[in-house]
Amino acid sequence: MKILMVLTSHDILGNTGRKTGFWLEEFAAPYYVFTDQGVDVTVVSPKGGQPPIDPKSDDPDNQTPVQTRFKADPAALKVLAHTKRLDSVSSEDFDTVFYSGGHGPMWDLAEDPLSVKLIESFYDSGKPVATVCHAPGVLRHVKYRGQPIVKGKRVTGFTNTEEEEVQLTHVVPFLVEDELKRLGGLFEKKDNWVSFSIIDGRLITGQNPASSTETAKALLSIMK
Repeated sequence: MKILMVLTSHDILGNTGRKTGFWLEEFAAPYYVFTDQGVDVTVVSPKGGQPPIDPKSDDPDNQTPVQTRFKADPAALKVLAHTKRLDSVSSEDFDTVFYSGGHGPMWDLAEDPLSVKLIESFYDSGKPVATVCHAPGVLRHVKYRGQPIVKGKRVTGFTNTEEEEVQLTHVVPFLVEDELKRLGGLFEKKDNWVSFSIIDGRLITGQNPASSTETAKALLSIMK
């Protein structure tokens, strides 16, 4: 099995002057869910190379066992430091795709025509698409048979109340929950920071960083 993992290259948090990027747990946890099962993982980002880690995700208060494992793993660190460019890959070479969140994707991947076409190519060819936390926002321009890919689908993602709790409601370009609802998605959620993922056909979505492992396992479950 070959899985493509997509990370953001965007590192500026709106007009705050603060840094952002991808959320470390949302890459590290799925990465090990996949590689521990012998899955071949390729990691890409729009600009290639070392993608920006959201510094908040690596705060002492936000450490997880899988992040500790990742930071002590030279091979995994090398993979992250040398991501391929998004424009260098094709859905034909992979069985499925997984988008990790963090706030960064809301600025670059959500608006990237190459990313939109890539997701559509996977989905149109019968392959599953998985996203977690803010990454369901990358689906906002993705269409399937002329309609938003999320229309009529049970979906989840970073909730309005979680965005309020991190005090970024008025910083992000859009709210994931509101956008998925606007597009006709049947949005579901659990309490803030509780692990929750949904499988609806070939679309898999996870609510927040705590959902990273569950979402990756959900993807593997339908691949098998």
